[in-house]
Amino acid sequence: MASDIESRLSQLRARRQKDPSLSALSEAASAYNRYFATDAAEFEDWEKRGTSTQRWTRYAIGAMQAVGNKYTEVSVQTGERVAGQLHDRLAKAGIDAEFKLQGSVPLDVHIKRISDVDVLAITRNFHTYNNTGVQALRGGYRNPSQRTSSGVLSSLRQQVESDLDNAFPAAKVDKSGAKAVKVSGGSLQRSVDVVPAHWYDTKEYQASSHQADRAVTIYNKKTGETIDNLPFLHIERVGSRCDSINGGLRKAIRLCKNVKADSDRDIQLSSYDIAAIMFHADMSALRLGQYSDLAVLTETQRHLDALYQNPIEAGRLWVPDGSRVIFDTPEKRDWLLRLSIEMDELLNNVYLESFPGLVSSGSSRSVQRDLVKALKV
Repeated sequence: MASDIESRLSQLRARRQKDPSLSALSEAASAYNRYFATDAAEFEDWEKRGTSTQRWTRYAIGAMQAVGNKYTEVSVQTGERVAGQLHDRLAKAGIDAEFKLQGSVPLDVHIKRISDVDVLAITRNFHTYNNTGVQALRGGYRNPSQRTSSGVLSSLRQQVESDLDNAFPAAKVDKSGAKAVKVSGGSLQRSVDVVPAHWYDTKEYQASSHQADRAVTIYNKKTGETIDNLPFLHIERVGSRCDSINGGLRKAIRLCKNVKADSDRDIQLSSYDIAAIMFHADMSALRLGQYSDLAVLTETQRHLDALYQNPIEAGRLWVPDGSRVIFDTPEKRDWLLRLSIEMDELLNNVYLESFPGLVSSGSSRSVQRDLVKALKV
């Protein structure tokens, strides 16, 4: 963890409220963005919490706060704008498509005001299904198409790439990604990742007709493989668990993501994995986050440390949608350790600035947690 707290605070504020790249936007984009810049010039609540000497405490509290509503609105509107342009162009190419947001923005755990928006571009011309589901057994689907998922999605990917070039000539269209096409710059206030997909009707979806149970199949351009995902089930389960404890889970996820972003260590845990890790924290402890933000810090530190210290238990944990275990590669355990060390250091710094008289006593980590959790800031 960088020792310069002033740099940390500056990075956090810049990440939440502005981005130097905004100066490079076109005049049209700058004019559009001015409407949403009002609160960027003002101090946020977290920047006034605590005393002038509690800088690490302010950082910890700020790192877990939600991004402002106006800027989230820009993210959603930018995603919808890209979707609208693609919809009409794909239709001209004979592709009937619908578009859905996935990832951190709809879950409200995004940490950057200048942040990627994930948009699924889902063709309606082709879908697959589990042949043991109730609808399939009742003959509810037409005869299987002779086309393949990889063939359909490869063609859709090529069309999306071409259409983005034509729709946003002043923007950069990055076609190198395995699963997504990224469009950024020009008149766009946010980078948008467009993921070509088709629906896959799971056995559960055929019984419930609930969108969270419906999967999407996406395409890996680099390998030619297809992958089934349950993005809406992930959002529903994480969001519902967080709502049941009045917000503490989302705060913990944002805290981890901000600490990762500011770390000098190599931590490549994805936002999806971080959400999955914190999904298994002690919800009764995170519930206290509605009264004390620092209770979120103490439980996050405890949970990350406990997972690293107990690899067998950690290895049994599954992502919220149940599609795989969280720690499915050896590297993830190393990244967990680095994130855990970062959180240890953050807790220690918050403790030191609030209890300087107890430093010489060599308090244990559990004592530090108890004292920090009880702070009223």
